[in-house]
Amino acid sequence: MCAVVGVINSKQASLYAYYALFAMQHRGQEASGISVSDGKNLQTLKGKGEVNTIFNETNIASLQGELAIGHNRYSTAGSASLADAQPIVASCMLGEVALAHNGNLVNKDEVRTRLINEGAIFRSNMDTENVIHLIARSKKPNLKERFIESLKDCIGAYCFVLASKGKLFVVRDRFGVRPLSLAKLKDGGYIVASESCAFDLIEAEFIRDVKPGEMLIFTLGKDEFESIELFKAEPRICAFEYIYFARPDSIVEGKSVYEMRKKMGEILADKFKHKVDFVVPVPDSGVSAALGFASRLKIPLEMAIVRNHYVGRTFIEPTQELRNLRVKLKLNPMHKVLEGKEIVVVDDSIVRGTTSKKIISLLRNAGAKTIHFAVACPEIKFPDLYGIDTPTFEELISANKSVDEVREYIGADTLSFLSIDELKQSLGTQRQYSLVSFDGDYFIKS
Repeated sequence: MCAVVGVINSKQASLYAYYALFAMQHRGQEASGISVSDGKNLQTLKGKGEVNTIFNETNIASLQGELAIGHNRYSTAGSASLADAQPIVASCMLGEVALAHNGNLVNKDEVRTRLINEGAIFRSNMDTENVIHLIARSKKPNLKERFIESLKDCIGAYCFVLASKGKLFVVRDRFGVRPLSLAKLKDGGYIVASESCAFDLIEAEFIRDVKPGEMLIFTLGKDEFESIELFKAEPRICAFEYIYFARPDSIVEGKSVYEMRKKMGEILADKFKHKVDFVVPVPDSGVSAALGFASRLKIPLEMAIVRNHYVGRTFIEPTQELRNLRVKLKLNPMHKVLEGKEIVVVDDSIVRGTTSKKIISLLRNAGAKTIHFAVACPEIKFPDLYGIDTPTFEELISANKSVDEVREYIGADTLSFLSIDELKQSLGTQRQYSLVSFDGDYFIKS
């Protein structure tokens, strides 16, 4: 769920990379970094924390060059230490390179063990570092061929941006599990980013999505770029991009995230049979679905839970202790609006159940009489190995409890989910999606 960005042939490359990372802060808050090339040298600045705490006007101005890559970290592989911040920078026989990655390589341990047995020394715990070693150890004559060869040992979901002193390489795995888009900058350069909302901020013109299985190669000083079909495309964009991850103002694979979430809410409402005074969305990720839900049932929507926007997302906090504290810091119910009311709370998902339990407790204490809980996605029953922080069955409440047991645990009067078929109906049946969290279909085999 990390964010990656690549910018080339722009005199404001580092600034554009900064703004793109700022727009995609929701995809990771643990660390951020930018690497810039002026054609001769690579400079890198990275740190732990959010984008605007790491970068400022002075240090961005010091990152001079027309080629930049950047990364916001959300840890699914590795740890939260600074050594695991990206981009990863290393020197090899072909010179300095910098690499940033969104996704998760499911064969990382196997490849790492092999590399260590062959004498490699690792600085971080990240799967991304495997690729740097594979490139450095390759016997191919140039970086393009070395990078392509390294991808043969990359099984899983990935969007890579790789910078050398004069080139930018962009590649997306053949399933296209994680999003990646291409746009043209106002000054003539190009930008690739995990989400299209990054383009809106800097007024870049969207061109297209990077295709699953495609590599793009850009060169400093050249307007043309090369496109290579590395793998036969088998598109399966992650459904969770539409459910939770992506910003609602992003367009993912040609579809508005906002409209998809509204549709999920509408279909969820079709099977809701209880009488309530109004709909309460869980801010902010549940708002779009709640709008669709309320509209379909023609009942009021009340923003009865106020979010403190100076507190980040709870789902992506690395420890349970921090998640629990942040729910209370982040959400506050309106007592005067809720007192004595029968309500339906709409949220995007239930992962561990701890956030939902805390929200319902807050609403009860605020005086809500009856609380129905409606979830705009199916039960999450399987760990996602392709870039989501749900690594074990033990962490997933729906993998271990029935719907009624989950309802009892979170303290709701009723609990409803979308079915998998209803989710597919919401998203559209014209293509396949990665639904691994719901159906356990681990489709990336080799």
